[in-house]
Formats: sequence, C-alpha cells, structure tokens
Amino acid sequence: ALMKVEWRGKPVWVLRRTPEMLARLEGMDDRLADPQSEISEQPAYAQNAARAVKPEFLVMLGVCTHLGCAPLDRFRKGDPELGADWPGGFYCPCHGSRFDLSGRVFKGMPAPTNLSVPPYTFVDDNHILVGEDQARAA
Repeated sequence: ALMKVEWRGKPVWVLRRTPEMLARLEGMDDRLADPQSEISEQPAYAQNAARAVKPEFLVMLGVCTHLGCAPLDRFRKGDPELGADWPGGFYCPCHGSRFDLSGRVFKGMPAPTNLSVPPYTFVDDNHILVGEDQARAA
C-alpha cells in the first residue's frame, strides 16, 4: 500500500513493496535513463536498485522531476492505459513521464532524473523519520 505524508511542504510517499514488486525491478536497466541513480537525487544509502535502506520500503518525493506534477501510482503490470510491456510503477499524467517501482525514470521521458529520495531513517520497525539522515541516526 502507498502511504502519503508531507515533509517541508512536499508530498512524501512510502511504498511497502511485495517480493513480486521487487522482482520486477530486475532486468530493467536497459529501459532506464539512470538505472544506477548516478545523476539523480538520493542519499548514498538509497543509491541502489531498490533506492532504499530496506528494499521492502520505498521512501521518495511524490513530485515529478520534469515540472513538479504529482505522478500516479500504476503498480499493476500490463496496465491497459500504459501497455502490455508496462512493469508497474509511477506515471505522470502531465507530460507522460514513466518511472519504475523504485522511481527510476524510463529512457526518452520528459523527466530528466529519477524521482528524489529524501533523507530518512528507521526509528524502529514500524516508524520512519523523514528528514533525519540514516547515517547520522545509526
């Protein structure tokens, strides 16, 4: 389920990904503009395929990196609107940018970079503190 909260006036999304959703991240690199998140904004601890401290939990800003619109969650594989080869992810209705289930942008999209990951840390197994860096909290 996708949970939406606010941090510094921006929407932050927390997505608890299933093992099946995580499996869909594999083999995507050739379809993505920045699969290793080298030019995208995220803390070092989220610069991985899952873009997360704990792969099950994706924490990112719900703001398209193109012009700041709010992408929609389109998690269903093969979504009728997005085509049979759609692996599931996020879709920005403003100009059509598409992102995978880690918020990584597909090649040839208006969005220049992956969706941003804010600093965050796990306070305990059930609570995430956005704005506090994992490295400092550890």
